[in-house]
Amino acid sequence: MEERTGTGDIKTNSVKALLVDPADPKALEKVSTVLEEEGAGSVDIVGVLTTHHHEDHAGGNDIVVKAISSASIYGGKPKDGPPRVRAVTNLVADGDEISLGDSIKIKCLATPCHTQDSICYYVTDGDQKAVFTGDTLFQGGCGRFFEGTPEEMHSSLSYLGQLPDDTIVYNGHEYTRGNLKFAKTVEPMNDALSRLEQLCDSNEITTGKSTIGDEKQWNVFMRLDIPAIRQATGETDAAAVMGKLRELKNAM
Repeated sequence: MEERTGTGDIKTNSVKALLVDPADPKALEKVSTVLEEEGAGSVDIVGVLTTHHHEDHAGGNDIVVKAISSASIYGGKPKDGPPRVRAVTNLVADGDEISLGDSIKIKCLATPCHTQDSICYYVTDGDQKAVFTGDTLFQGGCGRFFEGTPEEMHSSLSYLGQLPDDTIVYNGHEYTRGNLKFAKTVEPMNDALSRLEQLCDSNEITTGKSTIGDEKQWNVFMRLDIPAIRQATGETDAAAVMGKLRELKNAM
């Protein structure tokens, strides 16, 4: 069974935090429980980073705003039409930056395709780097093209691929085992897939366990120029390869 990986949070020494995609209406309660279990003390939740408008990512935004009236709800919008992110207060676009505390910097990356308002959040704190990718990039896979085209997904994943290789990936769903199974049918001779398999065998939840560098080695949707993948799809143009990969994955 595929499951949500849960609510993410970013913390600073000044105990301010932003929630990431608090889909669960009980997200605040769960965060409080985790913090209590870890002995983290009081944390001031100042807002939410929303990767896109789907309810399984933005469904808890209203609850956060009701509980914390000063909370900033960050989210993107489509090029055409009104914002669709629930309870959004701060619209962000590609290249916008958000600061949290004294040292955490968050850069907004527009990655339209799964939805047209998709935003990934690249977070840095000194030498530490992470990216929250919602339903754009998964471990070993990518999101469905609900509102976009193969060209857009290729562009979005290529954009994420430009991040430093040691950037840790935090994605929105636990689809890794299914993605591994698919990759084995497309690029079975890729030795990197053995590492992805070990990751799955060793971890019930894999989000936060891979990097952008890893994804470029084992994620077939980021390897469109590889001869074996072109052969498996019967295509050579990057967008056509992307489209065929998504079609094949959907059919599994």
